Formats: sequence, C-alpha cells, structure tokens
Amino acid sequence: MAPRPTPRYQEIATWLREQCAALPPGSALPAENDLAARFSVSRMTARHAVDVIVDEGLARRRSGAGTFVEAPALHRPDSVLRPFSQDMRSRGLVPSSQVLRAEMSRRPASAAELGLPPDAWLVLIERVRLASGTPIAIERTALPQEFQGVLEADLEKGSLHEALGRLGRTMGRASGSVTARLATQEEGSLLDVDLPAALLVERRLVADTTDRTIEATETAYAGSRWAIDTGAFVLTDALAPAQPERADTIGHPDAPHS
Repeated sequence: MAPRPTPRYQEIATWLREQCAALPPGSALPAENDLAARFSVSRMTARHAVDVIVDEGLARRRSGAGTFVEAPALHRPDSVLRPFSQDMRSRGLVPSSQVLRAEMSRRPASAAELGLPPDAWLVLIERVRLASGTPIAIERTALPQEFQGVLEADLEKGSLHEALGRLGRTMGRASGSVTARLATQEEGSLLDVDLPAALLVERRLVADTTDRTIEATETAYAGSRWAIDTGAFVLTDALAPAQPERADTIGHPDAPHS
C-alpha cells in the first residue's frame, strides 16, 4: 500500500517551524493570506498550520497584529536551584521584577510551613519575574519577620537571596514539588499569555546552612516559557527485589529446583 501523502497543513507547519528556529523572538511570521498564496491552499488550511505551531508554543498570535515567534522555553535541571537573577545572567539575559507586594503581614499557612505560630508576622513578597523583559513567572515568597530588612533592598532589579546574604544568611538546600494548573485571568494578564494557558507551579521550602527553614515560596511559571529537566536511574529486573515463591508451586513436579 502506498504511503499516504502528508497533509498540506503539516507541510506548512514544518516550514513555519523552520522559520521559528531561524528568526529571533518577536519576529513576525507571514500572515495566513500570504501562507495560503505561497502554498496554494485555502486560508483555512493555512490557519490550521498556524494553529499547530501556536499550540506547540513556537509562536503567538496578537490580536490585530499577526503571529510572532516566541522565545524558546528556558530549561532548568531539577537537581539544582539557582537564584533567578543569577540564573538569568548566566544565560546572557537581563533579570528584573515587577513588585506586586512587599510588606509585613500574617499568613497562617505560610507560617506553618516555616515552623512558626499561625499569628506570626511574616515578610510577604510577590513579584513577576522577567528575563530581558519577558514575563517568566509569578513568585510569592514568605520569610520570617526577622528578615524584614530585605524590604529595603531593590526587589525590582536585585536578588532576594543576595539581600538575605547581606543579612548573614546563606541558602543551603531546597525541597519541594511541581504541579500543573491553568492560569487565572489575573495571572494570564501578568504573564502576558493567552488563556487558557498552562502553568508549572513549583512550591519549595529553602533552608539555610544551619538547616533552618527560612523561606517558603510558590513560583508559577508560564508553561510555554519554562521547563524543568529531570533525570533518574532505571530500575531493571536485575536490580529489582526477588519475588517470593508462590506457595502453590512448592513441591509441584513442574516447579523449578535450585
């Protein structure tokens, strides 16, 4: 049987992927009418091809303006946590933040995570984290009251962990989990993503070098702009625990003998 021909929209989508790889982020892609003319297809077929690369996170439609190349997702290994500012600088990007909240307040759930009484005063900081002007994540951090000095630091251009370092604290280890959910209307606006949009939500507790938990943070990453790389050992049959012999095979003439 002869192979089926590749659907035209997939041919166009392949060409568009090549364009996305070759062009810098923010570059305009051909309009659907231009694609239809270039490939001699209907506008509906051209639109289907654009839908494919938009769904893949390679491009983004802007109402009334066209379709534009998106920056590739930033990757981070799951075993290493670096301060956002330091991480972005190492990639040649410019870190910055939009401060949404920076104050002393109470939050019983965060106090419990920090091992403090429910009515304890906390330093609460909420920021949109940006890389060279592109919103990457919304970060919500809680610290014990004794670190209120960080509220005097430059939280728009500076690093929170560097500010904690100036207060005599060095981060030692972090533990947490990553889940997924859809962005709310407010989160979609802050991250400048079209809804519905997936978020990768990382919740972590950070301890200092004395093993005291001093930070509870939730970071909601735009799923199209952030990826966490994982690695693990594969448990093979040779390494798996031996299975106990079934009682109904013991003494049976067909049972294996040692």
